[in-house]
Amino acid sequence: MTTEKKTTKKITAPIEMPIFSMTGEKVGTTTLPEALFNAPWKADLVHQVTTAMQANLRQNRAHTKDRSEVSGGGKRPWKQKGTGQARHSSTRSPIWRHGGITFGPRNDRDYSEKINKKMRLGALISVLSKKAKDGEIILVDKFAFAEPKTSAAKSFLAKIAEASGAATLASKKKNAALLALAAYDKNAIKSFSNFGSVMTEELRNLNPLSVMTGKYLIIEKPEESFAALIARTNTK
Repeated sequence: MTTEKKTTKKITAPIEMPIFSMTGEKVGTTTLPEALFNAPWKADLVHQVTTAMQANLRQNRAHTKDRSEVSGGGKRPWKQKGTGQARHSSTRSPIWRHGGITFGPRNDRDYSEKINKKMRLGALISVLSKKAKDGEIILVDKFAFAEPKTSAAKSFLAKIAEASGAATLASKKKNAALLALAAYDKNAIKSFSNFGSVMTEELRNLNPLSVMTGKYLIIEKPEESFAALIARTNTK
């Protein structure tokens, strides 16, 4: 007698989020698209993609010379026989001081890993969904900096932290937030460049690693940004 195990997919209700202005005022609400924010948490997939991305960022600078690259050793250190010592053909041998290095690090080693497009997008949606369920997403109508100004950026973080209830946003010293800009904004990027805890990234470059690095994800122009992300996930 065999028993069939029934599995049911857990459906999460749509998440409604407030939209804030730069002054911390609530200017509207929106519902997070289920296509981006209702995916299950896939820890194995996220780990595989993020570690591969870190490997692709790795710069291989360590380099040692083997016996063919070190200087010296053009002749035998002593004659072959008659000295009572072991035979040696060159001082470039790894067993000699200043000789070549055996199995040392080489800068021609390639640490990069291939990441399939579907895996990258799947990991991104999984991370976005977890951020939404953990209450770590903040929506802002737009960033409007007339000029690069650190004091204005600091005031914005304080007001948004108070309005959204994200107390650590303004006080966290490292990896506090990632600001996803709808488009390149030089004034906004320069305004936040003096904060070691805040990073800025264009929405088109959003990836699982950058989203996971900051505790909070602040998204500018939500409706426009969501549409762009959905279009990105639908491309083949």
